[in-house]
Formats: sequence, C-alpha cells, structure tokens
Amino acid sequence: MERGKIIFLNGVSSSGKSTLAKSLQEKLTEPYCWLSIDNFLNTIHEKFRNSEYRTSLRQTMRAMHHTIKLFSDMGLNVIVDHVLEKQEWLNECAEILHEYPVLFVHVTCPLEELRRREKERGDRQIGLAERQLSLLNLIDTYDIAVDTSTKECTDKIIKLLDYPEKFTAFKTLWVQRSN
Repeated sequence: MERGKIIFLNGVSSSGKSTLAKSLQEKLTEPYCWLSIDNFLNTIHEKFRNSEYRTSLRQTMRAMHHTIKLFSDMGLNVIVDHVLEKQEWLNECAEILHEYPVLFVHVTCPLEELRRREKERGDRQIGLAERQLSLLNLIDTYDIAVDTSTKECTDKIIKLLDYPEKFTAFKTLWVQRSN
C-alpha cells in the first residue's frame, strides 16, 4: 500500500495553522485527515495537568507522532497541525517520519498579528505565541514557509504537493540529528 502524504504545519499558537488546515481540506482534490495538537492535548483532562502532567504530555505527544505515521501507513493523507516547541518532539518526528512523504511547512505571521489573534481568540494565554517564537525559530529546515497574513498560503502548499521530490526537510533533519 502506498503511504499517504503528510502536510506537516508547524508554527506558534495563533499563527493560523488550524485555519490553514481547514482551507487545505476544502481546496484539496483528495481527502486529507486533520490531526491537531490541540485535539491530542485535550485528551488529557485539565484536572490532571499538574506535576504529573509532563509524563502524560510526553506520552500523548509520542502517541500523536506515531498516529501520524499510522495514518500514512494506512494510505491516508494527513494534515498535521503542530507546535514543535520541544527539541525532543522535533527529533522524534524526524526519526519516525524521515522516510515518509512529509511536506514540512513553517506557518508564520507578523508578531502584531499574533498578538491580535491571541487576544481575539480569548482561549489562549496572552504572550504564549511570543514565547514560543524563540523556541520555534531554532528550527531552520523547512520545505516551505507561509505567512498566514497573506492570501496565497493554501495555493502555495497545494502547488508543492505535485513535487514530492522536494519534500526533503525531514530527511535533512534526520541526517543532522544522526551525525
């Protein structure tokens, strides 16, 4: 069975990943399942988000990363909406998915827009996106970067899907971490 394609959206909170994922699902000519970090995090009830939460969080993220692989192994195309804010998460994804057809997308927008969206949403801690920026800026290898404050994001990603030979970021990240 042919592996499903993976569009891996990585960006800070409120950068527009979920909106972009929905837009991609609407415009793509093949079905794509959407796996969101928010859905995986919400599998842990808030009453358990205490000192033991780190263990549960680590296991939940590992489950998410393996679920991405499972969907692709089953021939399902996947859009992943993630915030790779921990080096171990990036390393694990590179290890698990480096041989898979992954289009690694850096989802960005200007800081002022992040602040506006965060405030407007009302369900995010103010300043979270800005704190995550320094962590995500440590990742310098992507297949494409899109700015969600512009309109052409979805089309840029869809056009690149026709060229899977250009999906090299996870392979590069894997080689960098293996040395």
